[in-house]
Amino acid sequence: MTRSFRPRAPRPAPTKSQEELDEMVRRMKAEQTAPDNYRERSLKLHGWICAKCGREFELHNLHLLTVHHKDGNHLNNPPDGSNWENLCIWCHDDEHSRSLLADYLQEKDK
Repeated sequence: MTRSFRPRAPRPAPTKSQEELDEMVRRMKAEQTAPDNYRERSLKLHGWICAKCGREFELHNLHLLTVHHKDGNHLNNPPDGSNWENLCIWCHDDEHSRSLLADYLQEKDK
C-alpha cells in the first residue's frame, strides 16, 4: 500500500451571487442595530451626556462616551436601562479604579 504525500490542489471557494452577498450585508447591518445593542439604547434613553461629570458629547466625539453597568454584569441589560449609566471614558476609568483602590485598602487594613 503506497500513499501519496503530494499536496492537493485547493478547491475553489464557492462563489456567491450578488443577491446572496446583498442579503448577507443586510443581515450584518441589522445585527449591528439589533435591539440587543445596549449602547445604542442607553444613548437614546440617557442622552449624550456623562452621568458623572456632565460633559456633553456630539457626533464627532461620541465614541468617548461609554455605557457603565452599575451592577458590573454586562449580561444584565434590562429594557428600561436601569442598570446603565453613560460615562465618559475618563469617568468610567475612575469608576472602575475606585473599586480597585477600595479592595486594596481593605486588604491593607487587615
